[in-house]
Amino acid sequence: MTHVRKQHFLLLTLFLLCSASISGYAQSLKEFFANTSTPLTYLGVDFSLTKIQGETATPTEIKEKFEPINSVIITEAKKYDVTGSFKRTAPVINYPDAVNKVNDNANVAGMKTDNVSDLGTLTAEDVAKHVKTYNLSGKSGIGLVFVMEGMSKTNKEASMYAVLLDLGTKKVLNSEKITGKAQGFGFRNYWAYTVYKVLHTISTDKYKDWAKAAASAPEEKVAEAPKADTAKPKAKKGKKAV
Repeated sequence: MTHVRKQHFLLLTLFLLCSASISGYAQSLKEFFANTSTPLTYLGVDFSLTKIQGETATPTEIKEKFEPINSVIITEAKKYDVTGSFKRTAPVINYPDAVNKVNDNANVAGMKTDNVSDLGTLTAEDVAKHVKTYNLSGKSGIGLVFVMEGMSKTNKEASMYAVLLDLGTKKVLNSEKITGKAQGFGFRNYWAYTVYKVLHTISTDKYKDWAKAAASAPEEKVAEAPKADTAKPKAKKGKKAV
């Protein structure tokens, strides 16, 4: 390789590395609220830690409805307006795979209870620890997940944590518990409506509070996933042949 071609090759390599670094650098929470064009990835509703009070459906019947609830929220995007609730100028990116897997592995039999007092025990610390278990390999930027905390047939409502997290490190950036009223016919529609109500609360109330808090908070960039060490290993010195 000639000297000129070698220089061109090195410059091209440097350009590609810089481009990858820029595209992989996620926004801070402050920038997310300040810039409505910042992408948002919607992960879905995580039911794996919830308590379900007063529900007559069997554990098997309940588990079979988790995926349909997540599907209807995505397919009926005009009603369940995640994009509008978070003031995005482009539709959210839907990635329900990680949450669906967690829901599939949930112990639903342990969720059911007859006592309202069994609800409300999930803490923000529990949620922060739990989201670390998601398989988000290769994902970057800011994600949204609703971690369901309690579903009460007696009170006709559900409470859930609305969580914004760094997809690269799975660190929680913002988390707040919000309650939504239940309504509708059938398990899917009845409990999916609580997400609709929570999204409405975010759109009309919570979003502006979160944006205000983020604007006054110290700047904190979302960390990139660690890059693999591309340095060539040093050759070991061997004995000279006689």
